[in-house]
Parts: sequence; structure tokens; C-alpha cells
Amino acid sequence: MSKIMNLRTIRKQRARDAARRDGSGTAAKAGESRADKTARRLEAERAARQLDGHRRSDGDGGESGV
Repeated sequence: MSKIMNLRTIRKQRARDAARRDGSGTAAKAGESRADKTARRLEAERAARQLDGHRRSDGDGGESGV
């Protein structure tokens, strides 16, 4: 026979787990040094520039994909 489960308790546990996961990411970011934060930001900017540089143009000078 199946175990009876309280759905409210399960919902609360899932919410706590999600908050813990989000908090872990935030705590990891807060624990970074200024140099690490700057390096991460610069890497993200470089990746965005590289991605924009590899976009194809459709020949009319407008944005591609529109």
C-alpha cells in the first residue's frame, strides 16, 4: 500500500529546496573577490561580442532573423 503524503508539506519542501539552490548560487557570487567578478564579467562581455560578430547579415543592412 502507498504511503499517504501531505501535498502541502511536499510543496513547502520543494519551495525550501528551490530557495536553498538559489541561495547557494547567490552565496557563491557574494564570496567572489573583486578580481573574480571582473574576470567573469569581462568573459561574458567577450562571449557576447564574439557571438554578435558571427551573426549572418541578410544583405539589406538590417538585423538578421527579423
